[in-house]
Amino acid sequence: MLVNCVVYQDGKRLTEITPREIHDYVCRPDCFVWVALRDATDTELAEMQEEFDLHPLAVEDARHGHQRPKIEEYGDSLFAVIQTIEPEGNDLRVGEVDVFVARNYVLTVRHRTERGFAEVRARCEREPELLRHGSAYVLYALMDAVVDRYFPLIDTLEVELEQIEERIFSSVAARAQVEALYGIKQKLVILKHAVGPMLEASSKLYGGRVPQLCAGMGDYFRDVSDHLSRLNQSIDSIRDMVTTAMSVHLSLSTMQENETTKRLAAYAALVAVPTMIAGVYGMNFEHMPELRWGLGYPVTLLTMATIDVYLFYRFRKTGWL
Repeated sequence: MLVNCVVYQDGKRLTEITPREIHDYVCRPDCFVWVALRDATDTELAEMQEEFDLHPLAVEDARHGHQRPKIEEYGDSLFAVIQTIEPEGNDLRVGEVDVFVARNYVLTVRHRTERGFAEVRARCEREPELLRHGSAYVLYALMDAVVDRYFPLIDTLEVELEQIEERIFSSVAARAQVEALYGIKQKLVILKHAVGPMLEASSKLYGGRVPQLCAGMGDYFRDVSDHLSRLNQSIDSIRDMVTTAMSVHLSLSTMQENETTKRLAAYAALVAVPTMIAGVYGMNFEHMPELRWGLGYPVTLLTMATIDVYLFYRFRKTGWL
């Protein structure tokens, strides 16, 4: 589905056009066309390939989607794959934005992504002095917007982890805690798969040999790379905290099991002593010293109670009960 097809000239919005009019503007040296597609069909991609002379391998990647984040050069053009991550209930939905960039065009193809980039277009149009850099600035603005959307997800995961850490020391079921921690770890893996490769790919756009298209934009792309580095460090830090929380939870569970074992052993001892004494006097021998003693029964019960009271006192003193 076509979302927008707009022509920009000298950093300003010139006009909105139809796809059939694209060829009238891409040939102008001072213009570039910005086309946005959502869940593009094969027919729409074929039309854009013809209009912009897109490389067939890049088009093939955009057609199938599910690509690893990357930035590739095809002659004088660039093809970037950026993963979008959006919350969906308690899970994360992974989408993708494929960006074709050359001197005279920007084509974005959005897959499985609900939130669009209207605010990115509005930002670019509010900054004509920067938009004069052309399509390279649009690529920067798109990358910056996607990367900025990762930060609230990181903040949310940090809050979730803090809440779980508080519940670890409460009486909440152990299984629920482990499942919650594992859920955070899964989300971190999703973020890592989006951030890590993009951090590596963005280094191609500043410092050393950079594509001619991005010449003069090194400071902007370095800023995106810095944000990705912060995200990458935050992901690693939270992942370490999750691992530590799991270890602490396991240690607490082991300690709780040991406490339970000690309590059970103490109660077993309290029951075992009277049982032993009763077992002795329950034997059916004819000659037993206290068999005909009138006070035998109460004395035996008193002995059992005295021993149990003493054992209870000792167990309570050592913290077993």
